[in-house]
Amino acid sequence: MSIIAILAAIAVFILFMMFLYYFPFGLWISALSAGVPLGIFSLVRMRFMRVPPSVIVQNLITAVKAGVPVSTDLLIAHYLAGGHIDVVVQSLIAAQRAQVPLDWGQAAAIDLAGRNPQEALAAYVTPKVIETPIFQGVAKDGIQLNVKARITVRTKVERIVGGAGEATIVARVGEGVVAAVGSSADYKEVLENPDHISKTVLSKGLDAGTGFEIVSIDIADVDVGRNVGADLQTAQAEADRRVAQAKAAERQYAALAQEQEMKAQTQAMRAKVVEAEALVPTAMAEAFRAGNLGVMDYYRMKNVLADTEMRQTIAGQPSSGQPSGSGPASPPTGPTTS
Repeated sequence: MSIIAILAAIAVFILFMMFLYYFPFGLWISALSAGVPLGIFSLVRMRFMRVPPSVIVQNLITAVKAGVPVSTDLLIAHYLAGGHIDVVVQSLIAAQRAQVPLDWGQAAAIDLAGRNPQEALAAYVTPKVIETPIFQGVAKDGIQLNVKARITVRTKVERIVGGAGEATIVARVGEGVVAAVGSSADYKEVLENPDHISKTVLSKGLDAGTGFEIVSIDIADVDVGRNVGADLQTAQAEADRRVAQAKAAERQYAALAQEQEMKAQTQAMRAKVVEAEALVPTAMAEAFRAGNLGVMDYYRMKNVLADTEMRQTIAGQPSSGQPSGSGPASPPTGPTTS
C-alpha cells in the first residue's frame, strides 16, 4: 500500500469522526426513542455553540418524562449562564412531586444566585432548626440571664433570591430575646414563664425581608448569670471613692503650696528685718557724729530693750535678741549733748 493511500484512509477516518462528532446520531435516536421532539440540526447547533449535547438531551428527556415543562433553549441558556442544569431539573421534579409552587425561572434564579435549589426545597418541605448562640439579657432588677433558643424556619421559595439569610434571623431573634428579658421586672418572671420570650419575639415579625419563615422559637435553656446591678453600683462606688481621693489630694497639695508660699514670704520678711537691723549701728554712729544722739539716750534705749527682753522671758515668749552689732560697746566718740 502506498503512502498516499494510507494518508487518504487516515483523512477519511478523521472526516468520518468529525462528522459523527458534529452529527451525534446516537443522541438524536435516544431523544426520538424517548418521545422528545429534537432535530439533528439542533444537536449540530449545540456543537457549534460549545454546549455538550449529551447534558442537554439527558436532562431534557428526564424533564419531559417527569412532566416538567422545559424547552431546549431554556436548558442551553442556563448552561451558557454558568448554571447547573441537572440540579435545576431535579429540584423542579421534586417540587412537582411535593406540590410546591416552583417554576423554571425561580429555580434557575436560585441556582445562579449561588444557592442550591434542592436544599431550599428540602428546607421548605422539612423545616430547618437553627441553634442560636447564648444571648445575654439583663432584667430590670439587675440580674443577668443567659438564654439559648432553637429557631425553626421554613424556606420562602418566592423570596429566597434577594432575601436575608440565617445570620439575619439569628441576629433579630437575639435582639428580641434581649429586649424581652430587659422588659421583665424580675428575673424570676422569665424563669417561671420562658415562653413569654418566644411569644414576644414571634409577635415582632422578625422574618420580614428574609428568605425564611419563622415557624417557632423555642427556649432551650435559661441560666442565671451575674448581678449586673450590684457590679455597676460597686464600680460607681469605687469611682466615687477615687474622685473623692483625688479631690482630697488636690486640696492637700493646694494647702501645702500655700504653706510653702507663706514660709517663703516669712523668710523674705526676716531677710528684710536682718537687713534693716544691719543698718542700725551705722545709723546710730551717724547720729552720734551729727550730734542727734547722746550717750544718755543710748543707754536709755539699751535699758528699755533689756527691760522688754526680761518681760518676754518672764511671760514665756522668745526674746527678740540683741540687734546685730548693737551690743554693750562703748559709744562712739563724737560731739555729745547733755
